Amino acid sequence: MVRTGELLDVLLAAGRRADRMTHVRHLPARPGEQVDWPAWADADLVQGYRALGVDRPWRHQAEAADIARSGRHVVLATSTGSGKSLAFWLPALTAARTAVASSTLDPGRIESVGRRASTLYLCPTKALAADQRHALDRLLTASRARDVRVATCDGDTSLDERRWVQEYADVVLTNPDFLHFALLPQHRRWARLLGSLQYVVLDECHAFRGVFGAHVGLVLRRLRRLAATYGSSPVFLLASATTSDPAASAARLLGVETSEVTAVTADASPAGRKTFVLWQPPELPGGDAPWSDLLPDDDPWATALPLPAAATRAPDDRAPPGPEDVWATTDQGPLAGSPDAEGSGPLGTGERLTAEPADRPRRTATAEIADLLADLTVAGARTLAFTRSRRGAESVAASTRGHLEEIDPQLARQVSAYRGGYLPEERRALEAAIRTGDLRALATTNALELGVDISGLDAVLIAGWPGTRVSLWQQAGRAGRAGADGLVALVAREDPLDTFLVHHPEAIFETPVEATVFDPTNPYVLAPHLCAAAAEQPLRAEELGLFGERAADLLAELVERGALRRRPSGWYWTHAEPASRLTDLRGSGGDPVRVVESVTGRLLGTVDAGSADSTVHPGAVYVHQGATFVVDELHLEDGVALVTRRDVDYGTWARWVTSTEIRSVDESVAWGPLTWGFGAVDVTTQVLGYQRKRIPDLQVLGSAELDLPARTLRTAAVWWTAPAEVVEAAGVTVEALPGALHAAEHASIGLLPLLATCDRWDLGGLSTALHVDTEHATVFVHDAYPGGAGFAERGFRLGATWLRATRDAIAACRCTSGCPACVQSPKCGNANNPLEKAAAIRLLDAVLAHAPASP
Repeated sequence: MVRTGELLDVLLAAGRRADRMTHVRHLPARPGEQVDWPAWADADLVQGYRALGVDRPWRHQAEAADIARSGRHVVLATSTGSGKSLAFWLPALTAARTAVASSTLDPGRIESVGRRASTLYLCPTKALAADQRHALDRLLTASRARDVRVATCDGDTSLDERRWVQEYADVVLTNPDFLHFALLPQHRRWARLLGSLQYVVLDECHAFRGVFGAHVGLVLRRLRRLAATYGSSPVFLLASATTSDPAASAARLLGVETSEVTAVTADASPAGRKTFVLWQPPELPGGDAPWSDLLPDDDPWATALPLPAAATRAPDDRAPPGPEDVWATTDQGPLAGSPDAEGSGPLGTGERLTAEPADRPRRTATAEIADLLADLTVAGARTLAFTRSRRGAESVAASTRGHLEEIDPQLARQVSAYRGGYLPEERRALEAAIRTGDLRALATTNALELGVDISGLDAVLIAGWPGTRVSLWQQAGRAGRAGADGLVALVAREDPLDTFLVHHPEAIFETPVEATVFDPTNPYVLAPHLCAAAAEQPLRAEELGLFGERAADLLAELVERGALRRRPSGWYWTHAEPASRLTDLRGSGGDPVRVVESVTGRLLGTVDAGSADSTVHPGAVYVHQGATFVVDELHLEDGVALVTRRDVDYGTWARWVTSTEIRSVDESVAWGPLTWGFGAVDVTTQVLGYQRKRIPDLQVLGSAELDLPARTLRTAAVWWTAPAEVVEAAGVTVEALPGALHAAEHASIGLLPLLATCDRWDLGGLSTALHVDTEHATVFVHDAYPGGAGFAERGFRLGATWLRATRDAIAACRCTSGCPACVQSPKCGNANNPLEKAAAIRLLDAVLAHAPASP
């Protein structure tokens, strides 16, 4: 184990990188508090835990286990590595062993034949279920309690294995997807398990948020309904990261009253000292930016913004301005004698224009992380590097290996990538390798954020804000587990939220974690689950309360559309196809698209159906464990992308166009002449083409057109309008208005995750100088899921707070005319054009002048 102080020196490179560290926070160590084992705990299990080094449980473990044992639902919300699994396995395995002993002592009792107490374990990922299976096997072996039959069952399980699980397993580890597609629709085959179900464990339940959380909540209601049919009423044990109001979130997930769930939140496990660094990559010479090639050298509509005055910055944010800096504005506007803050016409028209130094773009977070990961690996540290995308994980791993090859090829072989889309056997091998130390570093997506037990890590690098504080602390918790010290570095991407956070540490360290946001009453989510419930067993009127107040009205609509049939005894599904196929829990828009190598027929991996158009279109570059493949054909109807292995020095970025149509206005608020609206919209998107960019400098090499179908999404959106008088008051010209709105849209999408449990990839947006439905200049931000996920509604509720944060984040950025740290977006389908930073600030000021006061 490398000492944290030494690792910080490695990051700072003996002071050569000290200017990149914007803040360092030392989080103190915490002592643990142990208690005696509960009197009811199975003696063999206790001995097994002791053999594995757990002499006594932490107080929170024993408290949660006692509550579950008493028959009450419980949610345990404590930090990563605090041993939450003991709290649910102790009562579950004790119940199973007690039932086994009862049938052994009195085999003649008829009820002992099929009523061995069973437990269903549900988690968000297959990797976590496999890890829990590994830990359970170790525990049962150490306890010499092999009479408890444990099995993992998911979509990869063969039919023969599945039959054994149905007939014999006491503990079944699976995921909500298997429950929805297989177990519940075929519940008669699972009658033994459902009839003896005593405990249901929901691990990492904070991951059940947004649309996915709403789906899982309805799957659990269907599970409770069928379990009651077979005579059981299971106790739910939920394990969560530290979240706001975990009891209320757990109750909403289960469909019960908050009073029926007990929350245990006092973490009694020990924690080592953690050093948390906020980091901003260095500036690059102007003109070398990857986005500089998106604009012509002589852009007649270029807009420059003077750098913000020192008074607008926190005093410790940056060094004092140098002689090259231009200070021409204050919070009150341009200083006397300075040029206007925006050029309002083409060069040569006589309009007054500013002349500013070229933008100073920053090095990408992935390039910076690769350097840091290589240095930590050389220093002997075991490290996880979290990235925001599959492409990012592959890029960081490849770059890190490239750096290490020059030093020691053996070290290079100890670095790998880990991401979704890998085949199960690849993922399991990587998990085992990092656990045992055969791998020293993994560049990973958030697939390793959840509770896979990887102890002994020295450091965690995080490439960009992970979307929520819950995720941030989950990822950070991987460093220094089991009470050891650890180092964490959050490296900012060029994104408005990242820039804001690394210069406002109080928004991370002094702000509570978010509540989990999801809406099980969303009609687009609820309707297919009502059909699935009716297919499993006809729905009775007395059961509708389980599905919420909207269920009755929605059932009437489903009957009218012919999806269900109404009979005096209830609602029936009468179609031949499975009702479970009507929805996809993950919101990916259909079955995954398989990526297949044309020459060999080898399955490389999968991509979500919803992202196939933009990631595996013809000509796209697909990266798998550092090897590059080029897509030859995409067959959407068959769900297959055919690729050929080819070494290329470029990547591909899709370009698309989007339109938005308001379908209903559910709520609206007037801010003087402005209107804030919230309602249902149709968002139509079509991928038109893609750019090829050289790796690593992202120089644009060329572009190509594509002929792909348009896709329409019915979702929820928040929008605000800017009538002509507001635009005029802001001093924004007709020519600059589209760029001002576009910049405000990008920045507001980047900042909404600060207020809602989401990240910018959960959102979409559109801005237009004249929208056909509002008849004014309008900015839309919408949820990127069918029916909505609650994020846009959150933005509507906090409109003034959200827009002020957006305005401040843009103004605080030191760039002159807009950059990825403030108004450019990594997911813009229009190549971030047009954008007008200065005009966006003035427009937001004019809009906020009409805003109500906010806390």
